[in-house]
Amino acid sequence: MADFDITSTSEPWVVFAPHGSAAVQEQLSQLERKGGRCYYFDSRLLLDEQGIHRSFAETLRFPGYYGNNWDALVDCLHDLCGEVTGGVGVAGVIQEADRLLEVDYFPLFVSVLCQGADRANSSVDLDGFPLDRPAISEHFIFEFHEFDPGKVGRLVEQPDLVVSQGDGFIVASLDPEEWH
Repeated sequence: MADFDITSTSEPWVVFAPHGSAAVQEQLSQLERKGGRCYYFDSRLLLDEQGIHRSFAETLRFPGYYGNNWDALVDCLHDLCGEVTGGVGVAGVIQEADRLLEVDYFPLFVSVLCQGADRANSSVDLDGFPLDRPAISEHFIFEFHEFDPGKVGRLVEQPDLVVSQGDGFIVASLDPEEWH
């Protein structure tokens, strides 16, 4: 049993696991059975920042005014429409994530995904006021062919995230002392 649930609006926001993880595959299936959507990202298209912005904008149907920067990515992940989420939730799966371990923005990318998911999974705005929409389950999974939990944990560890290791996976969420 996994210590994370990508079908709910609870942390963690990002999961790092080996390709084919039974726990991840079961949760992706559960999300789809509930009406949620799974979107797959080819890591070869994420090897530079503009590739990330292009791939996420196309796959998740960001509006034409998308700013192609990290802040705009957080905003658009927060505001995904019901057509994209199925009104229930969304999981973004980054396939063959091994390629991303060597890019210098990898920790920032993970933090940005956590920020967007944290906001999407909340029913209140940053000031604590109720939103005009329910919280939407949004999580990201990085799948690795050669999964080294120690290496991934070291690369992701940063002051604004809480990173922990489970049995065969790593998870990341925003540090509430830094963000809330």
